[in-house]
Amino acid sequence: MSLVALGLCLAVFPAKAQTIYDAAQLMDKDLNGTARFVAMGGAMSALGGDISTMGTNPAGIGIYRSHDFATSFGFSSYGTESNYMGNKMNVDKMHGSFDNLGFVFSSKIGNLTALRFVNFGFNYHKAKSFFGNMEMGGGLGLLSQTYYMADQAYGITDWGNSAYTDINVGWLSALGYDGWLITDVTTDVTDTPLLEDGKQLTDVNGNLLYRTPGAYVGLYDNGNASYRSEQRGGIEQYDFNVAFNIKDRVYLGLTLGVYSVDYNKYTIYGEDYGGGEYYTLTSNNQIVGSGFDIKMGAIIRPFEYSPLRIGLAVHTPTFYSLDYRTRAYVESSVYDPVTGQNEPASVATEDIVYGDMIREFRLRTPWTYNVSLGYTVGNSLAIGAEYEYQDYSSMEFRGPEGYSDDFNIENSYTPMLKGVNTFRVGLEYKVIPQFAFRAGYNYRSSLFDKDAYKDLPINSIQTDTDFTNAGSLSNYTLGIGYRGKLFYADLAYKYSVRKSDFYPFVNMLYTDDVLTEVTSPEVTKLTDTRSQVLFTVGMRF
Repeated sequence: MSLVALGLCLAVFPAKAQTIYDAAQLMDKDLNGTARFVAMGGAMSALGGDISTMGTNPAGIGIYRSHDFATSFGFSSYGTESNYMGNKMNVDKMHGSFDNLGFVFSSKIGNLTALRFVNFGFNYHKAKSFFGNMEMGGGLGLLSQTYYMADQAYGITDWGNSAYTDINVGWLSALGYDGWLITDVTTDVTDTPLLEDGKQLTDVNGNLLYRTPGAYVGLYDNGNASYRSEQRGGIEQYDFNVAFNIKDRVYLGLTLGVYSVDYNKYTIYGEDYGGGEYYTLTSNNQIVGSGFDIKMGAIIRPFEYSPLRIGLAVHTPTFYSLDYRTRAYVESSVYDPVTGQNEPASVATEDIVYGDMIREFRLRTPWTYNVSLGYTVGNSLAIGAEYEYQDYSSMEFRGPEGYSDDFNIENSYTPMLKGVNTFRVGLEYKVIPQFAFRAGYNYRSSLFDKDAYKDLPINSIQTDTDFTNAGSLSNYTLGIGYRGKLFYADLAYKYSVRKSDFYPFVNMLYTDDVLTEVTSPEVTKLTDTRSQVLFTVGMRF
């Protein structure tokens, strides 16, 4: 079996925790910022003149001819509907947020020089909210998460007293073994008979039992699964910008982005087999750390007497330095075919390793390429459109010392990610100079290949086996705004919807050391929605 070879390959490396699904959480960003920016679908990279554009096209700050200060607050309603084989569950939550705080300092150089303005800006905004809850449940048929535990345990012949600190042992297998959920008892007649007092033992169905050191099987199927998850935290983005206005025709900008990550995921998964036999596996995971990137942009007015603007921007990868923290707990009461009794068990990893297990790693996200158009009609109408591309399959895990070889196994799964296309369109119409209506649409294609799945390395400390293949994301936006001589206020509404496929675990079958089959329970269809109201107040002077 190839898992044995995999275990030998990983023996020289630290126990692993990260998967491409963890990376995808950190790379996928929200449409957020000032209310004006959100109301126009984020399609302001060529139009510029808004604090939030320093995060998409830094040259947009070069449009400014006065100082600006703004802050934004939001309120969101989150909803998740799951549908597993006709069993529907709905979870709704509400959450307030502080979304944006920024300023622009505009410095006029002169009217006759080629360089007209040099502007400086800073902006904080919530780049990603992880807030969300989900539930699902139903019959599994002939599948079980215990089979996954047994696969991960393959090749282990001596569990000893330190399985949770052994870099060659995965926590999922150790919890399965300690929770009486897997066993090395099998009915293969070529193996050593399992004897008690000189008599051959049988299971409840009369099958002869044998013991094969290092080969394990999950004990159960036909259970009813239940799953619940809570996610909290977010990614905070701090942008530091400088931008230049050259002859009111060419605008150039540079932004240094700094990121703070706090991602928390709590899951509880269980299987109930009736007759008082069940187990539950609880996982608490957290990713914390920081990162940085550099954004470069330009806006050009190709025709002197035309309001048409063309924007180009490139973002370097974000270089993250992160800690993965985890703890897990299993509680079970299942039938042991050897003793003929239900065996209750409870194991908490925090009692064994004295708190969270922590693993350091680095993550490099893909490059970002953005092209945009902006057009104005007098002082009453502004239209923006843009396209953005990121090749998510180029993301890369690295070890704490910066070596990608430490994560060869994890990086081998990046082809399950694909190129992501983002389209943004928006418009603003001023009924009178002081009042404006805005509308926009923002579309982001799926990150995942349709056949993507989550495979934990054989020595992973991660125990949450669930994964979600998120589909495309659509944002529909509306807004209004008021502009006075000094003070301004904007209000935006955003409705987001995304459909995804969820699986509580995946099982893999190897034949002659070759992966021949990947099976999962029936897909759980998810529909995630978010309604956000965003309010911005600011001053231009």
